[in-house]
Amino acid sequence: MVPLLIKYIGAEAYGLVGFFYLLQAWFAILDMGLSPTMIREAARYNGGITNALSYRRLVRSLEGIFLAVAVIGGVSLFSATGYIAQDWLRPTQLPFNEVKQSLQLMAITVALRWMCGLYRGVISGSERLVWLGIFNSVMATLRSVVVLPFLMFISAEPIDFFTFQMVVSIIELIGLVLYSYLLLPNIPRGQALTWKWAPLKPVLKFSMSIAFTSSVWVLATQTDKLVLSKLMPLAEYGYFTVAVMVASGIMIISGPVTSAILPRMSKLEAEGNHKGLIKVYRDATQLVAVTSGAVAITVAFFSETLLWIWTGNRSLSVQAAPILSLYALGNGVLSVAGMPYNLQYAKGDMRIHMIGNAVFVVLLIPIIIWAASNFGGIGAGYTWLTINLISFVAWLPLVHRKFEPGLNIKWYLEDIFCIIVPMLIVGYLIRQVVSLEADRIHQLFVLAIDSMAILSAGFLGSSYFRTKARNFLWMEGGAK
Repeated sequence: MVPLLIKYIGAEAYGLVGFFYLLQAWFAILDMGLSPTMIREAARYNGGITNALSYRRLVRSLEGIFLAVAVIGGVSLFSATGYIAQDWLRPTQLPFNEVKQSLQLMAITVALRWMCGLYRGVISGSERLVWLGIFNSVMATLRSVVVLPFLMFISAEPIDFFTFQMVVSIIELIGLVLYSYLLLPNIPRGQALTWKWAPLKPVLKFSMSIAFTSSVWVLATQTDKLVLSKLMPLAEYGYFTVAVMVASGIMIISGPVTSAILPRMSKLEAEGNHKGLIKVYRDATQLVAVTSGAVAITVAFFSETLLWIWTGNRSLSVQAAPILSLYALGNGVLSVAGMPYNLQYAKGDMRIHMIGNAVFVVLLIPIIIWAASNFGGIGAGYTWLTINLISFVAWLPLVHRKFEPGLNIKWYLEDIFCIIVPMLIVGYLIRQVVSLEADRIHQLFVLAIDSMAILSAGFLGSSYFRTKARNFLWMEGGAK
């Protein structure tokens, strides 16, 4: 939908949309690790570790904190909109008051969407992922697709666009609250669910460790965008946002895998099933390596072609392609490198993850500020890719050494390299042989075939998918 959004609201207004996404990411720092804690505690309740009353009291305590932070954060952001509009974004075409009012609507919308995190935690921890996936799809369709007729036939003004986003966020929050309360257990009569600090104390240590790593994650992934939002003209920042958004699709692919395995791995750990936990971890790693790896490699090798097919804008494609390639590869590495987080999360021990993230951000922040300030999006892209590669090679062995000694070499060779290397070879060979100079429809057809060839190489390299294929063929043969 991005090319159509740019067409109807303009590049500078789409720079505001990019800033809107940036605000949502930075607002996540205020989460304090509470959303992941909610997922884990819901899984523990469903695994029989926590009783119904304790679970409901924890939910009520977290609701109070989420509401307080949403109000304080939203009001603070609302009050700063004048400064952001005039001294930070510095629009050249859009009127100041229009930008300021758009930012005010953003502040309200960001607070509403952040509140949704608590109730998504209840639903995800209860493993109602099919319902949550359908609901998220409906909300995303309203937010990104249904908005287009609104822009085409009613109003394409930025203020009206962000008003539409706010209304969708209200609907989203109501839907999540109602379904969450259907999943929460009943409590004995006479037991009051007043807000208390006590239910939070047992989970505070785990929550704070998650809060630290979440804050580091935001700093690591959003500092470049924050710096460039200040340095770039708003319209140019809109084009940069397009490249980064395409690359972020790689992380979106790996996200559902993490959402599915976090409650399952937490439950297996609570049951003492360590062997089952490691199997889920390794199978999920291969799934992410195949899917996210195939997309990252396809996007990196064919970035300019992909942007041209998608947008039909030659200038945008040429300017954004190098940035897209670097961020695609960086996000591909990160999607796989993030898998050991799930193991630490399930074990309830985030110490190594905290140390690793602290080292990561201490190295990344000053370098990426310098690179973005001096070399723009290209400098930020090279920094992002390099730091993720260093973390992948140098830090992850420490995690495996603590939680599963002897797994590290198998994990790298069997679960990663046997999958990624064949896909890289196939992608490189196709890029050298295939010509992509035809019209957009023909290019789309060729690119689809190329991407399937890269994905197939990953399937063949994965022991998990080979086993699934053999089992399927065996069942089919037995049925006949």
